[in-house]
Amino acid sequence: MSTLAARYRMSFAAVQKHVAVLERARLVSKLALGRERIVQGNAQRLAQARSALVELESIWLNRFSQIDDVLLIKPSAKGK
Repeated sequence: MSTLAARYRMSFAAVQKHVAVLERARLVSKLALGRERIVQGNAQRLAQARSALVELESIWLNRFSQIDDVLLIKPSAKGK
């Protein structure tokens, strides 16, 4: 993981924490090779996460559109 940490402008401990979060989400896995820990991405799990986020984005954009519609109603039109 030290090679991975060297590629980013953050501490080794910060990279470890980020990798731990990704590992809990099963977006990456760690493989022990001697003293080294190799981090591998899980492309299938990442694709599933992306799909879920795209769906959630669509839901929220629709909700924001509905809120905009309510806010754009003129006060005189509300009372009718």
